[in-house]
Amino acid sequence: MKKAAIYAQSYAISSEAEILKLLNVLEKNNIEFCIENKFYKLLIQQKVLEDKHTCFKSFDDLDNTYDIMFTIGGDGTFLRSVTHIRDLNIPILGINTGRLGFLATVPKDAIEESINHVLNGEYTLQERFLLTIKTEPSIKDLKELDFALNEVTIAKKNTTSMIGVKTYLNNEYLTNYWADGLIISTPTGSTGYSLSCNGPVILPDSKNMVVTPIAPHNLNARPIVISDETKIQLEVDSREKSYLISLDSRVTTVPKNTKIFIEKTSYTIKSILPKNQSFLKTLRSKLLWGEDIRNKTNL
Repeated sequence: MKKAAIYAQSYAISSEAEILKLLNVLEKNNIEFCIENKFYKLLIQQKVLEDKHTCFKSFDDLDNTYDIMFTIGGDGTFLRSVTHIRDLNIPILGINTGRLGFLATVPKDAIEESINHVLNGEYTLQERFLLTIKTEPSIKDLKELDFALNEVTIAKKNTTSMIGVKTYLNNEYLTNYWADGLIISTPTGSTGYSLSCNGPVILPDSKNMVVTPIAPHNLNARPIVISDETKIQLEVDSREKSYLISLDSRVTTVPKNTKIFIEKTSYTIKSILPKNQSFLKTLRSKLLWGEDIRNKTNL
């Protein structure tokens, strides 16, 4: 590892100790680093750093000479970092200063240990596919950032009325979901919004997608697992003139006569899993699987 990018959001400024620990490890190992511009300005403003480092503003400032991107924050920060990486093939290591941390898996107290594992080649790369979206007619807001790592969500706007989402898989009609919306999730997103709507947990290396209705009126509608090679077409019927499309956390308003086409991208995002981490370990820890209050002896 010779060159690294660092991405964080404004709330990560409260994690000063973790930021300094990361930079100290990088400097100690003579690793060149570049910090996202808005966050870098905050660090200078808060006098955490001196104004002597380089920074990047967008995807256009990065290239495949970078060996790694570190994110500091939670899973939302990890997801936003993908908009800077896209198809550049830069692996991401997430340092968790947020809450759950299914993507940002490195704990605060294991930063140096985890980076040393990476430097020693003691890690695995998890390839995570993304979803890409096209619409007819074309929507300006979706032209450039037309991808999602977690999920694409179709949702009603500010109304109590449901929407109908006609769903086609590989040009074959599946059903019309009458619901508050519909989630098309990757394995990465299966522990996110889809899970809260009773969708299944899918391991990151599974080659599947999940179609999960949000509060469906037809109560026999259940999440369905499909191949990641499936091409999905959606048509929305609504009493309102428009509805919402969310790509991870990026939301745009779409006229109701818009057709939506979803499939997996031709490239993947690579997340780094150091030797001291595993997805199953994270799953047990974050979802409290196997925990039983009756086994607590300090009550």
